[in-house]
Amino acid sequence: MATREKGAGDTGHARYTYRLRVSSTARATLMAEWARCRWLWNECVAMSRKVHAANQDAVEKATCGPARLDVMLTEARNAMSWLREGASVPQQQTIRDFARARAKALKDIKARLAVRQRAGMPRIKRKRDSLPTP
Repeated sequence: MATREKGAGDTGHARYTYRLRVSSTARATLMAEWARCRWLWNECVAMSRKVHAANQDAVEKATCGPARLDVMLTEARNAMSWLREGASVPQQQTIRDFARARAKALKDIKARLAVRQRAGMPRIKRKRDSLPTP
């Protein structure tokens, strides 16, 4: 259903409302894909924390960028068949989203924004607490 809203002047804005209804099989498949992406996100968080802890006393600092995480994804997909069952594109997008969130948090820290204005470092996503989103 389309609703046309009148704005300032002659231009308008159309708003569309759709409801997506999926079968139980499709829902199970989507939830399995979400579980794989959530596991990957949690692995990225663990890797980031591990690198940060190692850099505390190290002379040569290690990094935890998207290139290193992509290598981790490739190794994980080679080692785990259940991860290979899922599509690689959402998994790669999960890594990109994680890298973007981490970069924003580090940028806010470097800019010395107030704590209430900062984007926090990415956290672990628990199954019961997070909605199935990319």
